[in-house]
Amino acid sequence: MATPRAAAGALFFDDHGRLLLVRPHYKDYRDLPGGYIEPGETPFQACVREVHEELGIQPPIGDLLVVDWAPHPQEGDKVLFLFDGGTLIPSMRDSIRLGADELAGYDFHPVEELPGLLIERLANRVTAAVTARSLGRPLYLEHGQQLPN
Repeated sequence: MATPRAAAGALFFDDHGRLLLVRPHYKDYRDLPGGYIEPGETPFQACVREVHEELGIQPPIGDLLVVDWAPHPQEGDKVLFLFDGGTLIPSMRDSIRLGADELAGYDFHPVEELPGLLIERLANRVTAAVTARSLGRPLYLEHGQQLPN
C-alpha cells in the first residue's frame, strides 16, 4: 500500500496578476508558500497553517486548484495539493512577516517567467494550477502533467 508524503501550498497574486514566490533558506530554488501536512491535519488545514507560519498572514484560502501525484526518486511517493490564495490586497501584502527560520525573502513574478524561476516539476505544477484557476475547476496531475484523454 502506498504511504505518500503529502504537502499543501497556495498561489497568491498581486493586483498586477503576478505570482508570489518565496525563497526558502533550505532550498536553492524558489517555491510557493506551503509545506508538509502533519498527522491528523487536512491538506486545507496544512495550507492555512503553513501560510501563517511562513508569511505571518491569514488570508482566506480558496478552492483546490491541483492535486499532483509526484513521486520523487530520493523522497518516495508524494501527493501535492495547491489551493487558490487569490489576490492579496495591499494591506495584506504590507502585513507579510517572513518566518525567519524558513524564508530568506519573497517576490511577485509574472506567470510567464515561472519556467525560468522554478525547478521543472514545480513549474509544471504551478502552471497547471494557474490554468485550473482560469478554468474554474481543479486538475488532477501525475508528475506535474495532465493525463491524456
